[in-house]
Amino acid sequence: MKKYDVIVIGTGAGNIVTDAALDSGLKVAQIEKDKFGGTCLTKGCIPTKVMVTAADVIRNSEEVQKIGIQSQKMKIDWDVLSKRVWQKIDESKEIVEEYKKEKNLDVYQGRAFFVRDKVLKVEYNEGGVSEEITAEIIVLAAGARSRRISLEGMEETSYLTSEDIFGKAWPLKPYKSLIIVGAGAIGTEFAHAFSSFGTKVSVVQFEDRLLPKMDRDISKYLGERFADFGIDVYYNQISKKISQKDGEKILSIEDKLTGEIRELKAEEILVAAGVIPNTDLLELSNTSIQRNAQGWIRTNEFLETSVEGVYAIGDINGHGQLRHKANYEADILVHNLFPAALPPGQVAEGIKPERRFARFEYIPSVTYTYPQVSSIGLSEEEARKQAMEKGWDIRVGYHHYSSTAKGYAMGFEPGDKEDGFIKVIIDAKSKYILGVHIIGAEAGILLQPYASLLGSGRIEHLVYEEDIASEETKKARAMEYSRYLDPHKVTSITEAMTAHPALTELVMWTQYFVPMK
Repeated sequence: MKKYDVIVIGTGAGNIVTDAALDSGLKVAQIEKDKFGGTCLTKGCIPTKVMVTAADVIRNSEEVQKIGIQSQKMKIDWDVLSKRVWQKIDESKEIVEEYKKEKNLDVYQGRAFFVRDKVLKVEYNEGGVSEEITAEIIVLAAGARSRRISLEGMEETSYLTSEDIFGKAWPLKPYKSLIIVGAGAIGTEFAHAFSSFGTKVSVVQFEDRLLPKMDRDISKYLGERFADFGIDVYYNQISKKISQKDGEKILSIEDKLTGEIRELKAEEILVAAGVIPNTDLLELSNTSIQRNAQGWIRTNEFLETSVEGVYAIGDINGHGQLRHKANYEADILVHNLFPAALPPGQVAEGIKPERRFARFEYIPSVTYTYPQVSSIGLSEEEARKQAMEKGWDIRVGYHHYSSTAKGYAMGFEPGDKEDGFIKVIIDAKSKYILGVHIIGAEAGILLQPYASLLGSGRIEHLVYEEDIASEETKKARAMEYSRYLDPHKVTSITEAMTAHPALTELVMWTQYFVPMK
């Protein structure tokens, strides 16, 4: 059996942990079965942002006449866009080659699976299986993958997922028509992108609205804007059957409320029905690592699993499928396990930093539709459901873009269908902010002040999964301690979440890229 100090499975946010362990002089094993860089870089948020940024320019050009600019109809140069998408995805090749040069690192390219607690093997991509490997610290950052739904006719007719599009099924040109099953962040972003590129897009949604995890006012407004752009949305639909005829794919759908059956036809069908954790690939049944009813790995506030020394971060632990949430968790592990690797000035020399814990109530999210959507905290519906138990007096405030001078300068007028808004939900008694929701231009950037505010000040220690506790965690919980993040200090920036990928990273990540003198 080969022994390491640290084993990291996954090369998305897991790379943050790998880098810190190497910087601490430890012997590390890094395991990855797919492209290096994780879902976000290779088949998720970054390549989609390349697409939607181009789409934003096209949509914006359709509305600039209001401010006195005459513009011709724009169209996409698919070859240039494709080159930019794949240039970014192909950075994964550079990442793996750089890691292979590290002296204290063994890179395993294949599927990691447990044979018992804290003992793994790797099924190599090129064939064969490794010897058993183990480590005192094992970090599971193996991510999630697209949920594939079962449809009648799948044996003869296939559909695509986002992994397919950013893989071997990347189209040679924009589709003439496209059916998208699912209207969460992935489905709506693809709908925005392809419709802007001239594709006739139809969205089939099981729920009664777009972005069902968002505030209802946001969902309603986005649905109205999608209709303005000619995107057909079918709500309350069950996808039943897939077939093909005369060069077109056909999706049969059934209305949940009326039972009505209809057929939709398009050049291609994309299923964006959420994600499932890659826990099955790890063969956790051979271990004592516990999962919840949905299959996500159970972790406490210190990212510990039910096996001491094994941690889980990112998509696989079910606390939110967002890269910046995974980065936040990775930073917590680095802080707690590898303090020598922390940025200069963050911790006084020679002093062990206080232990960090995770809080998941205020995770910022941005959906890059047109208009953009951003959110943090509770929706109005969620806040009102909790109001009696919490003793809250709920108040809701709205502010439209057109109400500001800059909004007017951008062409927003009161009552215009393009006039987005911010919605803030508070408890009138305590004046605490419970939730913030924005829809409109640069909503992702506008959300960051709230993300920073809600992530600073006095942070109370909240227990997650009480039955999962190492000895160090038991001591920490017994202390009932909290942490104070002074908004004047750099730690309030280093520990705040910022949506990824977003321009807010320019200001929030400066500490990592500007050498301190």
